[in-house]
Amino acid sequence: MAAADVHARRRRPFLITVQPPQLLLLLFLPLVAPPPVARARVTALIVFGDSTVDAGNNNAIPTVVRSNFPPYGRDFPGPGGGRATGRFSNGRVATDFYSEALGLGRGFVPAYLDPGYGIRDFAIGVCFASAGSGLDVATSRVFRVIPMWKQLEMFREYKARLAAHLGAAEAHAVVSGAVYAISIGTNDYIENYFALTTTRFLEFTVAEYTEYLVGLARAFLAELYALGARRIGFTGLGAMGCLPLERARRAAIGGGCDEGYNVAAQGFNAALAAMVAELGGELPGADVRVAEVYGFFEGVVRDPAAHGFARADVGCCGTGTYEMGYPCGAWAAVPGGTCPDADRYVFWDAVHPTERASRLVAEHLFNTTFGRFE
Repeated sequence: MAAADVHARRRRPFLITVQPPQLLLLLFLPLVAPPPVARARVTALIVFGDSTVDAGNNNAIPTVVRSNFPPYGRDFPGPGGGRATGRFSNGRVATDFYSEALGLGRGFVPAYLDPGYGIRDFAIGVCFASAGSGLDVATSRVFRVIPMWKQLEMFREYKARLAAHLGAAEAHAVVSGAVYAISIGTNDYIENYFALTTTRFLEFTVAEYTEYLVGLARAFLAELYALGARRIGFTGLGAMGCLPLERARRAAIGGGCDEGYNVAAQGFNAALAAMVAELGGELPGADVRVAEVYGFFEGVVRDPAAHGFARADVGCCGTGTYEMGYPCGAWAAVPGGTCPDADRYVFWDAVHPTERASRLVAEHLFNTTFGRFE
C-alpha cells in the first residue's frame, strides 16, 4: 500500500466527520465514556480469531474461505473508495474501529500475511485472524484455514521481528502495553458440530462440546499470557441462530431464528465468563475480560428498525440467504446483485454484518470492554 494511502487513513476519525470543536467534543464523549481515572496508554491492538475480524490473512493461504474480490470491500474507505481487502464485509470490521478509537493513529488493523505491510506497520497493530477458524483444530481443518495454535506461532514470529526492529526493551513495552482482541467460536458450532462436518457431534453432547471449547479457550489465554499479553478481551458469541443462513435453513418450517443454536451460544458465553473469572485470579498482572455482545446484537437482529436498519433477516449480497465468499462474489457482475445501500441491512452476506452493524457493535464493545482497560 502506498504511504500516502496509509497516512490518509490514519487521519480518519472513528465515528464522526469534521465538525466545529464544541460539537466534535459533544459527539465523541458518549462514545468513549472514559472512567474518572485516565486510561493507560495503549501501544497496539493485536487480533486473533475468525472471519468476524480477519483482515485478509486468508488471501495468502490455499482455502476457499476468501473474500478478496467484489462486491466485498465496496465501501472500504480510501482514495477512490472501495477495495476488497479480504474482510468479510462491505467495509471495515469491528476491530478496525477499535484501532481508531484507541488512538493508534489509523482506522484499520492490517493482516499479518498481507505483503503490503511490514513490521513498522504492525508495531501499532496486527491481525492474525483467519476466516473459518475455530477454537477446535478440527474446525480449522474443515476449510484448511489457520488454526489458533498457528495464530500463536505467527504471534511469536511477530515478537521476534518486532524486537529486531525496535530493540528488545521497546518491543517488550509494545507487547505488554497492547490490547488483545479475540473473536472466535461461532464456526465450532455452525461449521463443525451442528453441520456434522466432523465427528464431534458423535463424541460430545452440546454441553460437553461447550466445555471442551472453553477448555481450549483457557489454554489459549494462558499461552497468550505467557507470551506477554496482559490486557485481553475475548468476545462472546452472538445470536448465531439468527444469522440469515440459519433462518434460511428453517424456511420449510416457517423460518425464524434457530433457538437451539442461540441456547448453545448463551451456554458458551456463560461458561466462558466463569472460566475467565477464575483464570484472571491465576495470572498476576493480567486483565482478562469477556466482551459481552449477545444481548446487544440480539436486540439489533430482532428489532432492526429500532437501530435504523430495514432488514435483518437477509443479507445485502445476492438473495441474502446462503451467499458467503465465492457465492456472494458471483453476484458482483449481476445488475442489482447487491442492495444499493448496505447501511439499511444488518448483514452484508448470509453470515457477516455490514460495516454499519460492525460499527454499532464496536461502539458497544469499546464502551464496555476494549476502551476500559487500565
